[in-house]
Amino acid sequence: MDRRAFLLTSGAAALAAGVEPVFAQAAANADAALNTAFDAIFDRYLDNAPTLVTSLGLDKGARAAAKSQLGDNSAEGRQKDLALTRAALAQLEPFKTRPLSEAGALNLEVVLYTLAQDVVAPEQFGLSSVIRPYRIFQQGGTYFSTPDFLNTAHSIANAADCEAYLARMDAFATNLDNDTQVQKAEAARGYLAPAWSLDLTLGQLAKLREAGAADNVLVQSLVKRAATAGVAGDWQTRAVKILEGRIHPALDRQIALIGQLRPTTAAGDGVWRVPRGADIYAAALNQSTTTDFTPDEVHRMGLEQVADLSAQLDAILKGQGMTKGSVGARLAQLNVDPAQLYPDTAAGREALIADLNISYNALKAKLSQAFATVPDVPLEIRAVPVEIQDGASNGYYRRAPLDQSRPALYFINLKDVGDWPKYTLPSLTYHEGAPGHHLQNSIEAFAGKLPRLRSRGGFSAYGEGWALYAEQVAETLGGYATPLERAGYLQSFLFRAARLVIDTGIHDKQWSREKATAYMVETTGFAQPRSLREVERYCTQPGQATSYKVGHAAWLRARDKAQKALGERFDVKQFHEVLKEGRMPLSILERRIEAWTRKVLAG
Repeated sequence: MDRRAFLLTSGAAALAAGVEPVFAQAAANADAALNTAFDAIFDRYLDNAPTLVTSLGLDKGARAAAKSQLGDNSAEGRQKDLALTRAALAQLEPFKTRPLSEAGALNLEVVLYTLAQDVVAPEQFGLSSVIRPYRIFQQGGTYFSTPDFLNTAHSIANAADCEAYLARMDAFATNLDNDTQVQKAEAARGYLAPAWSLDLTLGQLAKLREAGAADNVLVQSLVKRAATAGVAGDWQTRAVKILEGRIHPALDRQIALIGQLRPTTAAGDGVWRVPRGADIYAAALNQSTTTDFTPDEVHRMGLEQVADLSAQLDAILKGQGMTKGSVGARLAQLNVDPAQLYPDTAAGREALIADLNISYNALKAKLSQAFATVPDVPLEIRAVPVEIQDGASNGYYRRAPLDQSRPALYFINLKDVGDWPKYTLPSLTYHEGAPGHHLQNSIEAFAGKLPRLRSRGGFSAYGEGWALYAEQVAETLGGYATPLERAGYLQSFLFRAARLVIDTGIHDKQWSREKATAYMVETTGFAQPRSLREVERYCTQPGQATSYKVGHAAWLRARDKAQKALGERFDVKQFHEVLKEGRMPLSILERRIEAWTRKVLAG
């Protein structure tokens, strides 16, 4: 019998006045002990993750040394991470039986869920991640992430920051070799990206390697930002020395290995092609969706949603005089309409980003109509760096550090401006900016007052589901000014619904990359190059693409249930305050909204 049930039993009510304060004090004590444990665990993670320290803006004071480090990405480093997670699980186990407050119990449940997921890949499969099972691929590896990290997360304000940057350049060479060794060992076990992914990887490695030393992105990022900050020093000469003496040889070794391994990779495109591929996909689907849906269930969900959204789009397009051909064919026709395209020039790209800012700022001004909490956290919109745009996804978001020493960043891949017809851009901006990722992350980080350890949990289904739900909230705020912009919003949903079909098709039903790309083009009307880049991401990151629509369905289901129960008492601003409780698995999210609904009903 739980505490509340006990208090309601015959004769117990008389004791309530005495029991409640005692429980409240016990819960306060347990919460304090739990938060102390959370802080200790988080500090140990920070000790082992200097890039996380920088990303959170904590690389100063007692943790200033972290700014000169990148962390250990070797096989031994993975074992160290696993040992930390096991120790954290053991440390938190006793709190399962402690009398925690409602908030404390939620924090414990979410953290334990996250830690339990963290051990799945290394313990069951000897990998770092089930969602990213290949060490080096077109969107993964230190060659891909570190130059971008140094350029966007490593701040430059003084000479010490420049020295730290040089130290990290040196560490980058070490990490390249670590990746090379881990990939060699994992390839021997059958874990190697598809051949086309390795080709893209080799192309990107070559770009990083072949650029003139003085013009290399790693060198220029330091030189330009040091000059902007007014930091004197011959940073170019010193950076070039590290580049040529340490990084180039490490890149050469990695290029040689990938070239050597490429002919040995297994045929096919999905994770089914590697040892225990079906088990890896099941685990990846579970982590991505935070549900127990099977591949068949997700596939059917996708087909149903594609049919429904296509019907809605059909009505809008017919209203615009577009009546011939499939929905995908008509969208494809719209995508090449000159009136919808920006010039494929530097000026055209600047105009596109300027329009994104206009859309973002216009909707930001209306957020108070639907949100009680709107943190003022700057957002900067940038093009994906040219050096990685060939393999990068079409758009992504980087949250601001806790000290707000830099703005949050929203990247858009402008390799081909034809990928971005004007009618599609508002929904993209609301997804990545506000009320999407940027608002959700800002509320969580700066208004939620959560334990820092909660910041480690990704929960793609929660965050990506919210971002799709946010596109829908934007509609209620007048975010889509024309029928075509509303078509762009529905096309965004159609795109994510098609992903449910494609991801399960690739990894469970053994679809080829070509078949998946053709389905994307035919269903959504997206250009073939853009569709291909998306499909290539799904091939090498199983499950992740399913998180969007599964999460969106959960947010809608929870809201609809609350609205039905509360009727006129439903307040959308208060409903959205659940964001302060932070990211969590979908099952917990729906339970938390049910608890909020009961509180409102109880008055």
